[in-house]
Amino acid sequence: MNVQAEISLYPLRTDDLGHAIGRFLGAMNAAGLAVQPGDMSSTVSGDVNAVFSTMGAAFAAAAEEGQVVLVMKVSNACPSGKALEGMSEDVG
Repeated sequence: MNVQAEISLYPLRTDDLGHAIGRFLGAMNAAGLAVQPGDMSSTVSGDVNAVFSTMGAAFAAAAEEGQVVLVMKVSNACPSGKALEGMSEDVG
């Protein structure tokens, strides 16, 4: 089963946010998951087992480097970004 997850990683007590976030998203890419980085959160899509196992390992690695908070929403019903293209014309 494929899922889509909206994730936000918040490194705490550091001025260098980009390092931890970059490594976290890099782990998602390295696992072959589809990653769409955003300003406030990122979207990760792929097989449910790959998403959860990669997310767990990447969180553990980030937590070893410092304190972090991970917020994650996961759905097996959300359309992909490609399916959303053109919906803005239908809304409003």
